[in-house]
Amino acid sequence: MILFGQEIEKFRQLVDSHSKTFVLCDGNTVNYCLPLFFEKTRISDFVLIEIPFGERNKNIDTVQEIWKQLIENHSDRNSLLINLGGGCVSDTGGFAASCFKRGIDFINVPTTVLAMVDASVGGKTGVDFQGIKNQIGTFAQPLAVLILPEFAQTLPRREFLSGLAEIIKYGFICDECFLDAKLPLNPDFVKKAIEAKDAIVRQDPNEKGIRKCLNFGHTVGHAIESLFVGTNAELLHGEAVALGMLPALHLSEIYCGLDRKWTLLYKNIFTNLFDYIKIDDLDLKSLLELMRHDKKNLGDEIRFVLISEPGKPVTDVAAKEEDIVASVNYLLDCLKDENCFNS
Repeated sequence: MILFGQEIEKFRQLVDSHSKTFVLCDGNTVNYCLPLFFEKTRISDFVLIEIPFGERNKNIDTVQEIWKQLIENHSDRNSLLINLGGGCVSDTGGFAASCFKRGIDFINVPTTVLAMVDASVGGKTGVDFQGIKNQIGTFAQPLAVLILPEFAQTLPRREFLSGLAEIIKYGFICDECFLDAKLPLNPDFVKKAIEAKDAIVRQDPNEKGIRKCLNFGHTVGHAIESLFVGTNAELLHGEAVALGMLPALHLSEIYCGLDRKWTLLYKNIFTNLFDYIKIDDLDLKSLLELMRHDKKNLGDEIRFVLISEPGKPVTDVAAKEEDIVASVNYLLDCLKDENCFNS
């Protein structure tokens, strides 16, 4: 159930139907978002659980700390966990809730554009393990997702762009109108992107078929994101997806006959929005090893979501290693040489 700002009363009714309420925040959202959450929802009777901020803390140790605090505060099976934060909070909190006492209800309240259009919707939960993104997790639908657009006003530009990358992704897998998304971000684009993802998830909640298309740009993107976690060059998830869509489009030309004009169009979008991302080189051996752990793979095949044209995704495409390497080198060439974005 997706609730928008005008449906606060329905949200309050859901909260009131539980025996005890817990609110999960990270170090950022406890300072910048919790006061606004108070103001908008008027929910005050809850136990606060605070976890460290950042992808490097999206792990089983953090989950154990959440479980510990749930136990210490006498949570029962009718308790509710509200995940107030970005994708790391909703992924980690959702996983903790889905396992605790074999599952308690949780509600996601995303505080970033990226979390609104991606992580909070769809029922994927999980944590990173041994440096690999989302290796441990469950499919568990939130009781509800509450979208409060006011949270977007607290975001720095990078966070806006990170969310914008996921919205642009819908331009390739759903409707090319999303390719027109830009800053300042039109709230209608955000709402439409949320509804687009929700429609896909409803068709395929456990990612056996069409839902795989949501991973467009993620095979290389997740690998790059994992490669830089914990470093000074750590990327936001949407930034990694923005990078990953360039190799995906390059491979789409090779394997699906995509017209090159779409790659050129996206390269112009990328250089206009994400030219601040500086990557001089990538450890291709490590990158390929990370890609081999991608959940879309079958056996030794590294599989991609590609497109034949916007709105026509092609899932489970097994790419040859030499083509993958060529697509990553193509990305690096584009990052090093702005002229590449016009050729």
